[in-house]
Amino acid sequence: MSTNGNPANGHTNGNANGVTGDQLTFEFYDAMAAWEADAAKAKTTSWKHTTLSGHEVDVLNTPADQKGWDYMEKLGFPGQYPYTRGIHSNMYRGKVWTMRQFAGFGTPEDTNGRFKYLLANGQTGLSTAFDLPTLMGRDADDAMSEGEVGICGVAVSSLADMEILFDGIPLDQVSTSMTINSPAIMIFAYYLAVAEKQGVPFSKLRGTLQNDILKEYIAQKEYLFPPRPSVRIITDMIEWCAEHTPQWNPVSISGYHIREAGSTAAQELAFTLADGFEYVEQCLERGMDIDSFAPRLSHFFNSHIDFFEEIAKFRAARRIYARRMKEKYGAKSPRSWILRFHTQTAGCSLTAQQPENNIVRTALEALAAVLGGTQSLHTNSMDETLALPSEKAVTIALRTQQIIAYETGVINAIDPLGGSYFIEQMTDKIEAEAEAYFDKIESLGGVIPAIEAGFFQREIADAAYRYQRELDSKEKLIVGMNEFVQRDEKIDIPLLTISRDVEEKQVRRLTEMKAGRDQDRVDATLAALRQAAEDGTNMMPVVLDCARAYVTVGEMCRLLEEVFGIYEEQPVF
Repeated sequence: MSTNGNPANGHTNGNANGVTGDQLTFEFYDAMAAWEADAAKAKTTSWKHTTLSGHEVDVLNTPADQKGWDYMEKLGFPGQYPYTRGIHSNMYRGKVWTMRQFAGFGTPEDTNGRFKYLLANGQTGLSTAFDLPTLMGRDADDAMSEGEVGICGVAVSSLADMEILFDGIPLDQVSTSMTINSPAIMIFAYYLAVAEKQGVPFSKLRGTLQNDILKEYIAQKEYLFPPRPSVRIITDMIEWCAEHTPQWNPVSISGYHIREAGSTAAQELAFTLADGFEYVEQCLERGMDIDSFAPRLSHFFNSHIDFFEEIAKFRAARRIYARRMKEKYGAKSPRSWILRFHTQTAGCSLTAQQPENNIVRTALEALAAVLGGTQSLHTNSMDETLALPSEKAVTIALRTQQIIAYETGVINAIDPLGGSYFIEQMTDKIEAEAEAYFDKIESLGGVIPAIEAGFFQREIADAAYRYQRELDSKEKLIVGMNEFVQRDEKIDIPLLTISRDVEEKQVRRLTEMKAGRDQDRVDATLAALRQAAEDGTNMMPVVLDCARAYVTVGEMCRLLEEVFGIYEEQPVF
C-alpha cells in the first residue's frame, strides 16, 4: 500500500515537483490516512498481488509517490528527449505502426504464397521465419537436418531458394524483417543478390535483420561460433550497411527470446539494452562515428500478459536508451538517441488448452505494446502452441491489430497513460532495476565475460523457477491451464501440417542447383571468405560474392567453423 510522503518531512509538492503547482496539504494526508484505515479492514483475495515479474503492487498510488519527480526530466514531450512519451511528435496520428505477421513454413513456394496472402489482406511489412536447419547453418541435405526441413519455418539453403521466396514481391516496395542470427550474414547476402536481380538499388531496401548473437548465448542457444568472432561478424555488417544500405537495420537487439526463456520485465529490458550497448562499443572501437550507425540500430521486445508492467517497460526503455546514447556514448544526432523497436506478443503466454483464449491474451498484449509506443507489431496466432499458424488463425491475429488501430480510438492520443501515478512509479522502478543490472554486468567485465560466467543464464533460470512455483501453488492463475480447466477437452480448430514431401523437394532442388553451378567460382569465393575471416577484412563483400556464386549456407558456415571454432556453453547450475 502506498503511504509515501508526509508534509512534516518537508514533502509538500508530490505532483510533478512544481509543474502543476498543486500542494499536498495536511487535509490530503488526513484523507489518505482515513482511506488506508478503511482499506486495511476490507476483504482481499488470497492470490499474490504482484506483477508477473514478482514485484509487489501498491493498492493505490497518489501524488505522494512522486517525491522529487520532475516532468521535463522524466517525461518531456513526444518526439523530444528523453522520449518517454514516444519517439514521434504525433505518434500514430502520423503513421500507424507497421503490422507484421511472422510467416515461414515448408518450401520457399509455400511461404511466398503466404506472404502474398498477408499483403493482400492488409499486412504492411513482411516477417520471415526460417526452419531450424537454416537457423543452425545447415543445408537441407545435411544429415543433421533430417526431419526438420521446413517444419518451423521456411527452408533456405542458397540464393536459389531466396529467389523463389521473394518471387513477384518488389523489394523496393516492402519492408522485410528476417529472424536469423548465426547465419544472418549469409541470408542477408542472398536478399541483396535477389534485389540486384530485380534491379533494386541497395539504397532503397528497407527492413531488419535480427542478427543479435549475444542474446543467443543468453537465451535461445542457436549459436555456431564463439562470442567474440560472432560479434566481429555483426560489426562487419553494421559497418557495411552504414555505407551501402542506409534504410536497412543490420541488427535488431532482441529481448523477446530473453523473456520467452523466463526473465522478468526488468531483466529483459536490462539484458537487451546491455547487448545493444556492447555492439555500440565494438563499433566505436573500430573507429566508427556513432552517428553514422546508431540511427539504424533496432530493438525487439516481448509484450507479455502483465498489461501495465509491459507499458512501463517500454517507456523506461526509451528513457534509458536516450540518456546512455547521449551522455555515455556522446551521440550528437537526436536520431541516435531514439530507441526504435518492434514488438511481438508473448508466445510463452499462449496455452495449448482452450486455444481460443489465446486470441484474448494476444489482443491485450498487443494493446499494451501500442500504449507503450511500439513502431512495429506482430500478433501471435491462437494455434502457435500446437503448430505453425493456419491461414485462419493468422488472419484473426492480423485483424486483432487492425481492430486496435482503427476501432478502439487508442491511436488518437499520445501516451494516454502518461502522468498516471501508477504507471510513472512502475516506469521509475523498472528503470532503477535495469540500471542496477547494468552496474552488475559492468562489474563482471561486460556482456561477453558475463555470458561466459553464466550470469545471465542464472538470473533468468531463477526468475523462471520462481514463476513456475507460483503457478504450481496457484498463487498465479492461467485460465484453462491451472484453473478453469475443461476435462476431456477437444481441440476443434484447423491446424497447419507440413508434408514430408517438403524435405524431399528441397533436397532435390539443392542437388540440382549444386550440379549446375560454376564450381571454380564457388571454390574461389570460398577461398576469399577464408582469407577475410583470417585476416580481419570486412566479410560482408566476400559473403555477397559467395551468395552470387550460389554457395550454400552450410558451405559458408562449415568453413567459418574451421576458422573460428564451435562454441560450447559451460553448464550453469
